[in-house]
Amino acid sequence: MIPRTGKDIAVTPSKTAQILCTALLVSLAGAPAFAQQAPAESKDYAPQVGQAGKDVVWVPTPEALVERMLKMAGVTKNDYVIDLGSGDGRTVIMAAQKFGARAMGIEYNPDMVALSIKNAEKAGVGDKVKFVKADLFETDFSQATVITMYLLPGINIKLRPKILDMRPGTRVVSHAFNMEDWKPDQVATVEGRDAYLWIVPAKVAGRWKVNVPAGSGEEIWDVTLNQEFQKISGKAQLGGRSYDLAEAQLRGANVRFTFVDGNGTKRDFSGRARGDRMEGTTQTQGGTQAKWNATRAS
Repeated sequence: MIPRTGKDIAVTPSKTAQILCTALLVSLAGAPAFAQQAPAESKDYAPQVGQAGKDVVWVPTPEALVERMLKMAGVTKNDYVIDLGSGDGRTVIMAAQKFGARAMGIEYNPDMVALSIKNAEKAGVGDKVKFVKADLFETDFSQATVITMYLLPGINIKLRPKILDMRPGTRVVSHAFNMEDWKPDQVATVEGRDAYLWIVPAKVAGRWKVNVPAGSGEEIWDVTLNQEFQKISGKAQLGGRSYDLAEAQLRGANVRFTFVDGNGTKRDFSGRARGDRMEGTTQTQGGTQAKWNATRAS
């Protein structure tokens, strides 16, 4: 069965020492305050570690790990943090209380939603956070700037296409489980537990026409970029000659690559990708700088 909440986890015999949970946070820059009314809930409701959920059991993420994940993601007051499977709300509350972010928690269990709202009010951040009862896979979280999660590997993979379609530069943090062949940009360990960070990369694969000033005119280079998530490689061509790209890097929308041209001059390109356009600064080995821009040809 597939868990529908991030902090609720399925337990398998091979993972008894590492119970799975899901926490997904997203920071929303400039979002309005979230005033809300707690739904009806028993005063005595208190979740129990290991309690049954929708095809899962619930286990909270340790506070120290939550804080480390938010720090890995570089959360600030300008972020919108969405927590998928928010459980008792601790991740959402910490994002608002310690990092100043506005945040939302998505949780399938209505009692947990009510408890989270009460916890947020007690923490003094009730006006900065929101909790909703919803299904992870039926919820639009595309406005998030930061996502955190503690999900089964299969759930990570199921969510991966949706995450990769998010705005380049969105930070994603996962407790315990990775995204298979999408390798993390950073890994940290807290109290024996691993956390992984990914930065959603721009989609830059294809052929680009790169315009570079040259003398009184310009050169038009044909640059082909190959991409596997945040890893890029490729070639630059001019006048029938081809040069391999080196030091190729992609971090969010920021792109960089170098190559040595036919005159033996090293050229360094850095800039930002925006859809089918790129622009930035190029510098030669001798120190000459110029602006460049590119359009996707195919």
